[in-house]
Amino acid sequence: MNCKRKRSLSTVTARLKGCFMLLLLPLLYTACDQTYTPKPRGYFQITFPKREYRVFDQPGYPYTFEYPVYANIVKDSLFFGEKTENPFWINVEFPTLNGKIYMSYKEIGKGENDFQKLINDAFKMTYKHTYKAEYIEEKSIGNPANHIYGLFYDVGGNAASAKQFYVTDSVKHFLRGALYFDAAPNADSLAPVHKFLQEDMLHLVETLKWR
Repeated sequence: MNCKRKRSLSTVTARLKGCFMLLLLPLLYTACDQTYTPKPRGYFQITFPKREYRVFDQPGYPYTFEYPVYANIVKDSLFFGEKTENPFWINVEFPTLNGKIYMSYKEIGKGENDFQKLINDAFKMTYKHTYKAEYIEEKSIGNPANHIYGLFYDVGGNAASAKQFYVTDSVKHFLRGALYFDAAPNADSLAPVHKFLQEDMLHLVETLKWR
């Protein structure tokens, strides 16, 4: 009796396995026949603040300009570990966007600040990113009514600073700005923030006045 029962159970098990395989085969065939399409990489959605501006007009500074209410002005005594040339170097910080504009001021003709040297240095500092840049576009910027002339640099690719500018009156004042983020450079994920803050950088230049 026990032997017959064992043979019956094994027969039933074998039949069940056969039925399972018959049901599984169409599914396997369908899965193999489909083409896999990878999903595009997604990034967190960023909510940008409403644009509003206020005036930076500190006594003793050789310039004034308008900057966003969602930014802070912080005096910079060190620039990448080195002491600043004068007390008029500042950072425009955007806490909610994790970025800042480093702004360095130099007086033309003082010390080694020859006008053409300052232009060349600004050019070199921008083009040192070339090895990571996909392109570098130059755009004339300024406000002739306020004696503001300069260039805005749009650096494509995963460069450390994708937005930079310099402005001058070519006689006394020279101001350079560079946007950096406290994050690894990623052109795709930072693109919306770059676009948003570029408008603020251009607004700063358009409202800039020398003293």
